[in-house]
Order: sequence, then C-alpha cells, then structure tokens
Amino acid sequence: MKQTAVCIIGAGPSGAAAALQLAQWGIRCIVVDKATFPRDKVCGDGLSGKVITALTRIDPAIAERLQQYLHKVNSWGVTFVSPGRLSMDVPYKPNYNTTDDPPIGFVCKRIHFDQFLVDEIKRRPEIEFIEGVSLDQYQLQPDGYLLSEAGGSFQVKADMVIVANGAHSSFTRHVAGFTVEPAHHMAGVRAYYQGVTDLHKDNFIELHFLKSFLPGYLWVFPLPNGEANVGIGMLSSAVRKDKVNLKQLLTATLEQDPILKARFSNAKAITPIEGYGLPLGSKRRQLAGDRYLLTGDAAYLIDPFTGEGIGNGLYTGRIAAEHAAAALKAGKFGAAELAPYTEHVYKVLGAELSLSTKLQRMVRYKWLFNMLMKMGTRNKQLRELISCMFYEVDVRKKLASPMFYLKLLFNR
Repeated sequence: MKQTAVCIIGAGPSGAAAALQLAQWGIRCIVVDKATFPRDKVCGDGLSGKVITALTRIDPAIAERLQQYLHKVNSWGVTFVSPGRLSMDVPYKPNYNTTDDPPIGFVCKRIHFDQFLVDEIKRRPEIEFIEGVSLDQYQLQPDGYLLSEAGGSFQVKADMVIVANGAHSSFTRHVAGFTVEPAHHMAGVRAYYQGVTDLHKDNFIELHFLKSFLPGYLWVFPLPNGEANVGIGMLSSAVRKDKVNLKQLLTATLEQDPILKARFSNAKAITPIEGYGLPLGSKRRQLAGDRYLLTGDAAYLIDPFTGEGIGNGLYTGRIAAEHAAAALKAGKFGAAELAPYTEHVYKVLGAELSLSTKLQRMVRYKWLFNMLMKMGTRNKQLRELISCMFYEVDVRKKLASPMFYLKLLFNR
C-alpha cells in the first residue's frame, strides 16, 4: 500500500493542473489514472484562451512549450452560422496578425493534448504517476482515504483526494452523490474527417446553430494534417423529449444539408462517430466533502453555452491544489474546512457559468439569434463584442441583457 499526502484520481487536464501546481510548491503527490497513455478521449478538441492563462499561472515554461507544440493548430476566431443560415466570422482579436500576434485559441486532439500534460507530469520528481490502474473503491477512515483497485490488489492511503477522473467519475456519483440531470447535461457525438473543404484559412472554428440542432449546434473544428473534428452537441432533455438519434442526425445533415453536403462531398470519415456526455455547470453544486475536492468534469463544470471543459478543468485543478496545500498546512481536512473551495470555484467561474446558461436558453429563440447575426454583419461594435464572448465575462453580460439588443436596434 502506497501512502501520500494527496492522491489525484485522473491525469486529464484538471488532475494534471492540480499535480503540476502542487509540484511547483514542493508538495509531493500521487496521480493515478485507469488508462495507459497515450489514450484518446471523445471531445471537441478546442482549447480556449483559458488554457494558456492557466498553464502560465502554474509555470510559464509549460505554456511556452504548449505554444511550440506541433500537434495543434492555432485558431484565430469563430464562424457563427445562424438558424437562418447567416454566417459571420468573428476573430478572437480585432485586426489580428497571424505572424506577430500570439494565438489565443488552439485545436488539438485530446490524445495529443493529454499526452502533453502527462509528459509535463513526468518531468516533475515530486509527482508519482501510476497509469493503467482504476481506483474503484473508496473508504473514508479517521486518518485519511483508503483508495483501492477492485479486488484490493493496489491501494493508496492519502490524507486527502483530488477527484479529477471526468464526467463519469464513480467517486462523484457514489461519494459526492451527484446524479445526471438531463436539463443540466449535454449529449454529444463526434468523428474525425479528412478532406473537408472551405475551412477558414486562419483555422476559425465553426459553430452552426441550425434549426434541427436547437438547443444545440453542429461544430467543425480544423486540425493538423487536413483533418477536422466534426460533431453535434444538444441538451440531453431535448434529446430525450424529441427522441433524437444524434449519430443519425449528424450523418443525415452532412449528406443532405445543401451547404454542408457540398463541403463534405469528397470528405472521408477516418473514425467512427462516437458519443459522450457533458455534465454542465448550469446548476450550483457542493464540490468538497470530508477529505476530498471535485475538479473539472467530475465537478460538473462544463460551460453550458460554449461546451468549454478543458479550460475550466485546468482552472479548478489549480484552485484545488491551492486548497489542498492550505489543508495540509493546517492539518484539517473536514468538509467544513474544505467548504471554501466551492466558494472559490464559483467566485472564479460562477458568473461566467450563469451567463452562459442564459445564453444557452436564448439560443432556442431562432428569431433572436437571426436578428443578432443580421445586426452583427452590419455592426462592427457587436462583432467586436462577440469576438471576446468565449473569454470575457463582461462581454457575456452585455449579450445576455435585453437592453443591449434594444440599444442596438435603435442605434443602427
């Protein structure tokens, strides 16, 4: 049986961020992941500006290495397509220069990005990384948590646990008591394609809010080597209510939609269509308990509007490391002592999650979305506001306010 001050379950973005931040502070930990890396994960593969921000705060050298990483493309903006088929290109930065400006966003397959993070973990002598082991049994004892593989062949005793093993975490379900709620959950499918035409020259990601997908959207994210990540995300309550088969809907759309059909006419699916679930942060939850902290997808913190999960995972992993360090210093690990972690997470992400929830609901009104897009094609101020929408909470506040649209209407 191994013993450690902190055991981190999961080596994805939130677990890696927690481990790397602890290592920066000289705190040893053990990271355990059920997979053997490199491993793939079904995802949209988009990395927002939060990724570089979070890694820079942990260690600027990590962010610099990601900037130079070969298995990604730099993405300079978003193409929005409304239910009425109005299209609008919105750069992340007005008047950007791809030669001189550092990119804000990236697209990188999870098999590569998560391997990048694992390689960073392996750089640190303070981190013991164990892969290919699934910790499925959790026993709270007076002096720590005993974590075991099924059958007890592998065990870790830890003063506290950082839970970072994703949306289907058994710890989240069985210990924290979280349940999947369709109104706060998104179903998604994705496949990789080769040969999609008319991708933006500066690798803008595409979000198509077509009538058949609301409340949800189809995405096309460009990748290295002429590939693209293509998928659909839709609120699970709508999927259940309308009995939507997302795999069939994606295939039918790419084959029959008059615009997408032309772009995919010579494209080839190089992977099967795979599904996954996204627990959304549209509901506040308790993220800490006796000797544990929940992070990333295991804390149900995916952005309800953008589907942002990786950046939120990195942010919360780093915050969890901060509270774990404080608990170790104080020698206090009870639910009451760790409760400030929940407040900290929602202080950082709460306003953004709340606003994104409002925007998610607004998208259901096709006329409002069409009006917004029509105004955006004519109004430079609005385009510049939307250009920051994925990254700046203050901008989302404007977009979620009815008064904002009234002012635009009367000032056109």
